[in-house]
Order: sequence, then C-alpha cells, then structure tokens
Amino acid sequence: MTKDLAAFAKEKGVKYFMISYTDLFGGQRAKLVPTQAIADMQDEGAGFAGFATWLDFTPAHPDMLAVPDPNSVIQLPWKPEVAWVAANCVMEGEYVAQAPRNVLRRLIDQAAADGMHVKTGIEAEFFLLSPDGSQISDEYDTASKPCYDQQAVMRRYDVIKEICDYMLELGWGPYQNDHEDANGQFEMNWEFDDTLATADKHSFFKFMTKSVAEKHGFRATFMPKPVEGLTGNGCHAHISVWDAPGSKAKTNVFATTPSTDSQTSELGLSEKGRHFLGGIMKHASAFAAITNPTVNSYKRINAPRTMSGATWAPNSVTWTGNNRTHMVRVPGPGRFELRLADGATNPYLLQAVIIAAGLSGVKSEADPGKRYDIDMYAQGHTVRGAPKLPLNMLDALRAYDKDKGLKEAMGKEFSEAYLKLKMEEWNSFVSHFSSWEKENTLDI
Repeated sequence: MTKDLAAFAKEKGVKYFMISYTDLFGGQRAKLVPTQAIADMQDEGAGFAGFATWLDFTPAHPDMLAVPDPNSVIQLPWKPEVAWVAANCVMEGEYVAQAPRNVLRRLIDQAAADGMHVKTGIEAEFFLLSPDGSQISDEYDTASKPCYDQQAVMRRYDVIKEICDYMLELGWGPYQNDHEDANGQFEMNWEFDDTLATADKHSFFKFMTKSVAEKHGFRATFMPKPVEGLTGNGCHAHISVWDAPGSKAKTNVFATTPSTDSQTSELGLSEKGRHFLGGIMKHASAFAAITNPTVNSYKRINAPRTMSGATWAPNSVTWTGNNRTHMVRVPGPGRFELRLADGATNPYLLQAVIIAAGLSGVKSEADPGKRYDIDMYAQGHTVRGAPKLPLNMLDALRAYDKDKGLKEAMGKEFSEAYLKLKMEEWNSFVSHFSSWEKENTLDI
C-alpha cells in the first residue's frame, strides 16, 4: 500500500522532506520541501533543471520533475525532523529513460515478466579521512595487516556505532561491522533485499555515512583508491534470484542440490544460476564501465601489490568457488558474489547492469566458462583465454560501446547519454596538465 507522505509527516513529526534522485555520475541531488507542500509534490514532483546535474540535457529542456516514491521514505535517524525519499524522474509526462532509478525499475519489470526476482546484498567499503581528505583520520592506524584490527575499529567506535544503531533502527538487519584491509578503511553489512530496495538503501547509506562522519569531524569517502599503496574501496554484490519479490519469496531459483553434473552444480548453483553467471562473465569487460565508473577505479583494479600483501580486487574475467582472488566467487549454494564493482559505482546502475547481464545470459543459455580453482594473484599468469579487465576508463567505455546487447538491455537513451558524458569526463582528464608530466619529461 502506497504511503501518504503528508500523513507520514504528521505521524512522525517530520517538518521537511528531501526529494532525492541520483544522476548518471552517482551524484545525489535533492530539494528540501516543507511538509506543508509535500502533498502537491507527491502528485506532481519537485522541479529540477536536468542540465544542472549530470544528465544529458541542455538548458533549453523543460523542467524535469522528481516524483517521490513514498515506499522508499526514510526518516533521518540523526535529524528526525527531516525525511529522505527517493524519486523517479519525469519530463513532460514520461519517465526519463536515462535516469538511473528508472533504468533499474524497467529492468526489474523485465526480470519479473520472466518470473525472476533478483535479490542482492552489497558490501560497502569506505575510508574515514581528515576533513580535507589529505590523510587517514587515525594517526595510530598504521599496521601493515590492519584488517579486523580491534583497537583501530574501537578508536572509531563512535562513528561506526552511530551508523549501525541507525541501521538497526531502520530495520535493515545490519549484522557485522569491521575495520577493513586498508588503514583507515571500514565495512558495514546489512541484510540482502530486492534490488530496488538494496539500491535505495545503498544510496541512503552513502549519504548517512558521510553525514555522520562530518558530524564527528571526519570525511567519509567511497572513492575506489583514495590512498596510494593501500587496498581500495570495493562494493561486492551477492546475487541470487527468487520466485517472488519481497517477503513473498519462497524458493531460491539459483539453489540446487550439489551434484557432479557441471562445475557450477558442484557448488550448488542451478542451471538458471549457471546461465545468469554466464551472462555476467560474457558482459564483464563492458559493464566495468558502470561497475567501475571513474578514472580512479582502474587504480584499484590494476593496482600493484598493496602494503597488506593483496589488492583484493580482480583483474581478469574469471570465476571460482570460495576463493576471493577472482572476479566472481560462489561461496555456497544458491548465490554468487560479484567482486568487480567499487565504491564509486552508482547504486542504481550497479543493480541494473547485474540484471541486464544476467537476463542476457539466461535468455542465451550462456556458459560461464571454465572454473579456475587457483590463486589468481600468484598463478593468474597460467590462465589462458580469460579476458583481462579494462586497463582504464577509456578501454571500459569502448568495450561498453561495442557490446550492443548490453547497451540495448540498459536502454538506448541511457547508453547514449552515459557514453557521451563519460567520454567528456575522460577527455577532461587527459587534457589535464599533471605534475607527473613535468617531473618525467622536463629534461628529455
């Protein structure tokens, strides 16, 4: 049943609503709307100039309206007089096809039409830095193997506890928090859900984490590789498909009794799960443009050995069992983990591209290829035939542009807009005159 936002405000004591949408670059945009105006906004939407954000519009385009989805509303636990609500972008009565949340909603409907309801859980990693972002916030966090460091996590207890308390209050089912593999890095986990709910939570989590960090005098960043020499911020996704959405789900379509029929069935992954995985493997090099969307993303994927001894990031399109050195691992029956995405990924486009690639694989009965049960960091050079992931953002964009099937699945308008704006970003990067150039070529 759709919530009445005005009634919600009266019941909860909300004075303002943040009507929020996410643009193509993952930027969160919002208008702060007083409760007295929310009834009209719920019907008509809040007006935005699309060109003023990272969407492919011009100043001549008409108003873009962000129509709130009342089922996504979240009262800010740290500022209860404000509520956040995700919005769907509309222009002249039509959903904006390039808007990330609309891209995801369309693919969810396509999957549902095929009897598949994708559920995901994500592992969002972030660093706590000084306010100017120049250094790790904890001067004592210097261990060469800092992962799970109990002293380091307790030194940032006030921040982690506050965020986790809020997730408990919101009913997300958080179940573990830890200091991650890099100095100054943390990870917080909550229960998996339908992809739209996961994307909304992911988007809100980033906003909440940054807000709480600022309150405590720190800066939280999800940047893929914010500190040279340290492990980067990943955003691993655990993927399964069910027979129905939400609480109606009873059967995990990916799950099967382990058998010797194939390399996937040995791990408890069904035929549909095998084909879905096949689609992920088939389109991996192309969808890196979305799962790893920035210039900095490729400093994580193609990083040399870090101070801790491993990058924990893939660099080849391979899959395995319970082994964290590959792009995809199948840790147990009925699900698999995609380890490619990083902290810069757009929460809505991450879920959308998972569904798009997976549906493509199911429809074409794609084979994921050979399972490699090796340490890719030590023995990756022995693998023959497995594609390498893109070396940089330009390679990723070119791979996406060549993948006609994935582009079509994500939508023509979205793909054209995304490629156009991202190529402009790449051109801006390569035209930047860096200090490296002078240091290395001044005397040539």
